Amino acid sequence: MKPLPEITVHPKRSSLDDRPLDRRIGLIILATDHTSEPDFRRMVANDRIGVYVARIPYANPTTPENLRKMQPALTAGAALILPDETLDAICYSCTSASVVIGDAEIEAAIQAAKPGVPVVTPPAAGVRGLNAFGVRRISVLTPYTVETSRPMATYFAERGFEIASFTCLGFEDDREMARIPPAALVDLAREATHPQADALFVSCTALRGALAVTGMEQAIGRPVVTSNQASAWNCLRLCGDDSAHPEFGRLMTLPLTRD
Repeated sequence: MKPLPEITVHPKRSSLDDRPLDRRIGLIILATDHTSEPDFRRMVANDRIGVYVARIPYANPTTPENLRKMQPALTAGAALILPDETLDAICYSCTSASVVIGDAEIEAAIQAAKPGVPVVTPPAAGVRGLNAFGVRRISVLTPYTVETSRPMATYFAERGFEIASFTCLGFEDDREMARIPPAALVDLAREATHPQADALFVSCTALRGALAVTGMEQAIGRPVVTSNQASAWNCLRLCGDDSAHPEFGRLMTLPLTRD
């Protein structure tokens, strides 16, 4: 082995940018999640916006009881995302858990670690997305059981939406939900949309709905809002990114409707 060269310290310290990327989005996802991270990488991350992910414990089956068990982990999960640094928004990527825990409770848990950061949940983003279209009568499609779907129906009804139809698929494992082919979601959207509905909301961050949204919109001739698409749109707009991405559905061409 040849002698190693002397290692020297450069005499001048390099200048530093304020941030490696201009904007920072935190993403809290389930330990079992196959879909949210690739979807945010596809729809949100770019040369100006970074997406930084933390996973928290979760165990199937997807029941209201198991979903509520994630609440204590939210603060620790948020704290692990770029500790002691600010974020431009943070999304807790679970639609059904956000409904059963409550948006306000999730915001409080996350802001305990990241004070003042705007918090996005998929159902709240879904409501903002539907409001951006100005629709009131909706159909809803979920992969869940009836037990887990019922709080979702209540959530949207309490926010002023008339639910023309509600269809669930009866799955209990989010890993199986992630395996539903996007092409199958197009067919399911067609079957699940009531003739009198103004739009379709497709719930669940496990579903690969963002890959199917344009096909679903073509199939039903109406706007489609999905969990990950709405969350991504909400986060982009909070970062001041108003660019249109019609390849991910009509919602991705609209401005954010402020609460």
